[in-house]
Amino acid sequence: MAEQLRSFLRLKQVRAVTGMSRSWIYEAIRRGEFPAPIPLGARAVAWDSASIAAWQAARIAGKSDAEVRELVARPEAARKAAS
Repeated sequence: MAEQLRSFLRLKQVRAVTGMSRSWIYEAIRRGEFPAPIPLGARAVAWDSASIAAWQAARIAGKSDAEVRELVARPEAARKAAS
């Protein structure tokens, strides 16, 4: 079975799909409660659409902040292990 392509979301798109402000997003990233962006180049970052969708699903399901932090940490650890 082929893996479904994921897309990169820029900040404007992340703000649109979450309804959150730029400052809220970066503060939540600092707290470990929102997926961190992926560097695309020297001055460009984007978010993995699957990570944002997983965060949304966790929030809709009523997961605690601790559970959301654990969810957010998994892809971060996988990216660091892969590099």
